[in-house]
Amino acid sequence: MSRQWVAVILGGIGTFSMRASFLMAAHRMADVPPLVQRILRQIPPAALASIVVPAFLRPDGHLSLWTPELAAGVVAALVAWKTRNSILTLVVGMAVLIALDAL
Repeated sequence: MSRQWVAVILGGIGTFSMRASFLMAAHRMADVPPLVQRILRQIPPAALASIVVPAFLRPDGHLSLWTPELAAGVVAALVAWKTRNSILTLVVGMAVLIALDAL
């Protein structure tokens, strides 16, 4: 057996054991303390912000505070804040972006 196959098999065993260990320990993680729950609730917004904010502030790779993307994002954020309606937020944000790109 070649070294490559040994590496592939060991990688597979390692991946399987990591996933299996999580499934075996899942029953112990069902009761998460309130402090940990509060911290875990902050992860999705932080991950989304880390993806979206650079796209608004640096769409072409350099910092720019006057872009159609940023203006559309601000308008969409205001619509989301006021209405709490995801579809309306998407429609208004895209409409503002298309209108500003056309100008």
